[in-house]
Amino acid sequence: MIDLDLARATQPLPIQEIAKQLGLSPDELHPYGRHKGKISLSALERLRDKPSGRYILVTAINPTPLGEGKTTTSIGLAMGLCRAGQRAVVTLRQPSLGPVFGIKGGGTGGGRAQVVPMEDINLHLTGDAHAVAASHNLLSAFIDNHVFHGNPLGLDPARLSWPRSMGISDRALRKIALDESTGGRRDQFVITEASEVMAILALAKDHSDLRHRLGQIVIGLTRDGSPVRVEALSCAGSMAVLLKDALLPNLVQTLEGTPALVHTGPFGNIAHGNCSIIADAIAVH
Repeated sequence: MIDLDLARATQPLPIQEIAKQLGLSPDELHPYGRHKGKISLSALERLRDKPSGRYILVTAINPTPLGEGKTTTSIGLAMGLCRAGQRAVVTLRQPSLGPVFGIKGGGTGGGRAQVVPMEDINLHLTGDAHAVAASHNLLSAFIDNHVFHGNPLGLDPARLSWPRSMGISDRALRKIALDESTGGRRDQFVITEASEVMAILALAKDHSDLRHRLGQIVIGLTRDGSPVRVEALSCAGSMAVLLKDALLPNLVQTLEGTPALVHTGPFGNIAHGNCSIIADAIAVH
């Protein structure tokens, strides 16, 4: 059977039952349908003082021609530990939407070591990636609006380093030319998972920390060479609001009902390439 057939042949447990395995209360789970949900940050506060479990990092594996790599190994390891009588939860990055429709395909494991619902996880899941793109592009709009309305910060249009973002890798938008109202500079679109906002979302420990980190993003230089941060544009709060739900980890399950947290997806070639630290923190408690 192919991966999709195996996934569809399995009847997942209600997400409330998966949450119970993690010791979550009903108030700490926000269901998104029957088989996926988000975990409130209040759960992390409640669990913070409990002893931590063991943390196993699976990394630096080149996948086989059949796609057996870090994700499949991590899922299989968590399932095996549960079969051996241990309590285990696997934390994973969310697959990027663009490569799903190309050669790479999805990123939910393979064979009998998969997380489900496969189609949802590989596509929109709970909309986190779209929120990242919206937050990223809001900043792009703020920058161009600032330049158009007199540029009081003295930004050098030729030295702006903040691109635009979208979920699909569109070759025609990799390099674009903007009109004279924005300084007539050249710009580009990056795939959402390559956004600095996605990397920050994965590193933030709470909403306040997320807001602070967004404010420290350097968007470019002034004409005299001084760096300009998002805070100077009064945009960080608005960006953080768009990410308020995206900061909450997503709860799903493996084919055998093992809890799985799939949250954030920064690319490893431009950032740290890990799932969120919030997901890991909840998992180890």
